[in-house]
Amino acid sequence: MPHLLPVGIGLSSISSMHNTRSTSRLLRASRPELNPGVREVKCESSVSFDNSKYEMNSMKRKKLSRVLELNGEHPKKEVDIVPDIEDFRYDKIKAEASISTDGVPASSIRLEKKVKVSSVLKVVAPENWEAVLGGIKSMRLSGEAPVDTKGCEKAGSLLPPKERRFAVLISTMMSSQTKDEVTHAAVERLSENGLLDPDAIVRTDETTLANLIKPVGFYQRKAQFIKEASKVCLKRFGGDIPDSLTELLALKGVGPKMAHLVMSIAWKNTQGICVDTHVHRISNRLGWVYREGTKQKTTTPEQTRMSLEKWLPKDEWEPINPLLVGFGQTICTPLRPKCVNCGINTLCPSAFKEPSSPNPKQKKRGLGRT
Repeated sequence: MPHLLPVGIGLSSISSMHNTRSTSRLLRASRPELNPGVREVKCESSVSFDNSKYEMNSMKRKKLSRVLELNGEHPKKEVDIVPDIEDFRYDKIKAEASISTDGVPASSIRLEKKVKVSSVLKVVAPENWEAVLGGIKSMRLSGEAPVDTKGCEKAGSLLPPKERRFAVLISTMMSSQTKDEVTHAAVERLSENGLLDPDAIVRTDETTLANLIKPVGFYQRKAQFIKEASKVCLKRFGGDIPDSLTELLALKGVGPKMAHLVMSIAWKNTQGICVDTHVHRISNRLGWVYREGTKQKTTTPEQTRMSLEKWLPKDEWEPINPLLVGFGQTICTPLRPKCVNCGINTLCPSAFKEPSSPNPKQKKRGLGRT
C-alpha cells in the first residue's frame, strides 16, 4: 500500500529534504573518516590538471616577459598584431575600410592618431635660409654661368610671343639630361633650318630632326616626342602651346620640371618650382628639404619640389631655378664642389664634407674653415 505524504508537506518541503540529503552526501565525501569508500574517487583530478596548466602558462609568460625585457622591449607589447608604421601609412585606406565601428583594438586607434598628427605637422622654414639665399644671390651677380646666357628662357628671345612660346617648349623638351650649351646649340640649328615652327616640324622626317638636335641626350627619342607635340599644338591649340600644367603634362616627353618651367617662362604663370638636378642636389646639401614626415633627404626632384613649396615664399619660386642652376654649374658642382670659394660655407651643413679636389693632399689642406 503506497505511503501518502501528509497534507501539510508541500513541494517546498520536498525540495528542502532533497537539499539536506545532497548536503549530507557532500559532507561525507569531504570527510573520509565518515565514508572511507570515497577515498578512491578522483573528483579533484580535473582541478589539479587545470592548476598545473595555469602554472605552466604562467611560467611561460614570465619567461617571455624576461626575454622581452632583456631585449629592451616592453613586456606587454603584442607581437605580430600591430602592423609596421610604414606599412600602415601606405595601406591607410585599406586599413580604415577593414576597421568596424565596434570592437576596434585600442592599439589600432593609437596608431591611426599618430599618422594623422604627422600628416598635419607645420613645416618650419630652415634656419638661416634667408642669409643662405642672399649669399647665393651675391655669388650669382656675375652672371657667368651657362644658364645665364644659354638657358631655356633664352630660346627664341627675338621671336614674336607665340613663336617664342613654341621655341621655349622645344628647348625645354631637349634640356633633360643635357647641358645648357648643348641644348642652346640644338635650338640654334633648328632655327637656322626654319624648324622652330610646329608645321615645319610635322613635315620633317624624324631622322632629319634627330640629326639636327644631336648630340642632345636621347636625341632620337626626343625627336619623336617633339614631332608628336608639334602635331598636338597644331591640332588642338592652333599652333600655340598648352597653357595649363595638365595639358602640358599630357604631352609625351614633358614631365613636372619641364611643365613648371614652360608655365613660368612662356606664360609668365608660375604654379610651382621647377626642380632639376641642380636644384634637387643643392636643396639637399643645404638641408632645405626632407621626405614627408621624416628628417631624411629627398630622393627625387618631385619630392624636393613639394618640400620646397611648403616653406619657400611664392615670390621666390620662379627665380630659385636659374639661381640654383647657375650656382650648381659654377660652385656647388655635382663632383668636387668648390667649398673653399663658396661664400656660404660657414652656413652650409654639407660644406667640406665631399672631396673638393682629385688631389688628396689638396683635399687635406682644405678641410679647415676660415
